[in-house]
Amino acid sequence: MIPLILLLAGAAFTAPVALADHSELELSSNPETLGAYVRQYFDDAPVMAHIEWCESRYRHLNPDGSIFRGEKVKEDIGGMQINTYYPQETADKLEIDLYSLEGNLEYARYLYEKQGTQPWSSSKKCWGQVVQSK
Repeated sequence: MIPLILLLAGAAFTAPVALADHSELELSSNPETLGAYVRQYFDDAPVMAHIEWCESRYRHLNPDGSIFRGEKVKEDIGGMQINTYYPQETADKLEIDLYSLEGNLEYARYLYEKQGTQPWSSSKKCWGQVVQSK
């Protein structure tokens, strides 16, 4: 496969990136590799990759391995800034670990399929200029 060069916020990234090729800490705390992975994961819904950029600048874990948390709302976690206060019960029923990279992305897809981009409306000022909402 020929690598696809994508431009976002003035930086070039190559894709695809497989989770198996990187440790979760390496992938989740490196914005360049995580960005490529997220764009691949949401290749059918590119708005979600833009949302992740706006929400976390492609960070899921901090360099020390702790979960990346929102600056204003500490219950917002991971790259997609999923709020653990409200969806935790649903995530538990779906057996999704919101703290893992895969679980955070999986729950974001679940929300997107149910509600479109509405759960991330607070960051629309950032991503809404790039893409149209679902």
